[in-house]
Amino acid sequence: MNAPDRYERFVVPEGTKKVSYERDTKIVNAASFTVEREDHTIGNIVRMQLHRDPNVLFAGYKLPHPLQYKIVVRIHTTSHSSPTQAYNQAINDLDKELDYLKDAFEAEVSRVGQANQHQGF
Repeated sequence: MNAPDRYERFVVPEGTKKVSYERDTKIVNAASFTVEREDHTIGNIVRMQLHRDPNVLFAGYKLPHPLQYKIVVRIHTTSHSSPTQAYNQAINDLDKELDYLKDAFEAEVSRVGQANQHQGF
């Protein structure tokens, strides 16, 4: 079979950056971030988080090709922010949200486990 190895979808090759930055030469405060070994899951989450930022005028992503395991996130901001600041802020905010979700989930699992233990399950 001539399909690529499965690990190629997830493992970043040695010497390759996970995220690379390219400034747009035609539009002020616009840039593209190429994120290696990611897909629609991360692309859509990052895009939606960027849309929450009032300084972001445009945020979108694309997968260049189904057999290329990378996404390209495009960001255009107002003069009050830069694409790099917006991207970093979005990633930090997502990290905090996911930590909160994880903690809430673990607390609920613990609570249900204790309740079941008291009921004899």
